[in-house]
Amino acid sequence: MNWNEVRKLYPDRFVKLHILKSHIENQVRYIDDMAVIQAFDDEKEATRELVRSKDDVLVYHTGKEKIEIQIKQLFGFRGQYDKNRV
Repeated sequence: MNWNEVRKLYPDRFVKLHILKSHIENQVRYIDDMAVIQAFDDEKEATRELVRSKDDVLVYHTGKEKIEIQIKQLFGFRGQYDKNRV
């Protein structure tokens, strides 16, 4: 199912989606094909589901014309190795 179909079926609602197919261009992930798992009217419930989401599952609002996700690089802190501590 594409995003336009989801928007028509669930207007002005939050939907929990499983990403089936996507592509990345210029640090943006574009979702090409998806399956709707659940729709929400309540924003708080949708937020709880978003926090619990893993892997290729996300919650998005159908009021958005496009479904695209900015990819951000996560940098971890690496301390200096102390050979005296070992």
